[in-house]
Amino acid sequence: MATRSSQDEELRKLSIEMRYLEQTATALQQRISMVNATLTDLMYANTTLDGLEKEKENAEMIVPIGGSSYVQVKLANPDKIIVGLGAGVSVEKTLGDAKTTIKERLEELEKTLQSAQTQFNQVAERINSGQKRMETLLANVRQGNA
Repeated sequence: MATRSSQDEELRKLSIEMRYLEQTATALQQRISMVNATLTDLMYANTTLDGLEKEKENAEMIVPIGGSSYVQVKLANPDKIIVGLGAGVSVEKTLGDAKTTIKERLEELEKTLQSAQTQFNQVAERINSGQKRMETLLANVRQGNA
């Protein structure tokens, strides 16, 4: 059986590891939330582009501008889409190219989400096993004090 000092040392190390794992789990949860928000935004964009395929030039539309507010517009050119590339840079693409770009981003984000969820599950498993080990060590220490 391990000595009291080695059990104390293991408890200390385990406590530090548990704090690190909890911070990692929190960071992963935040990342998952951000990826989910971006996925939702891209799915909305994809649905909008699908709808634009059916529209003709000068079609009247209502476009969301944020804050549950909308503006009525006439569609000037349904085949020209401005797509953001990141860092405030945008480029004009055809409707087909824009849809391809959005779908590629969706696929990439779904892989990122799956990876983050897998990492989170692994961290959660390590936290659970660490907590069980801590409970066992604490019970041993208490028995030694009795």
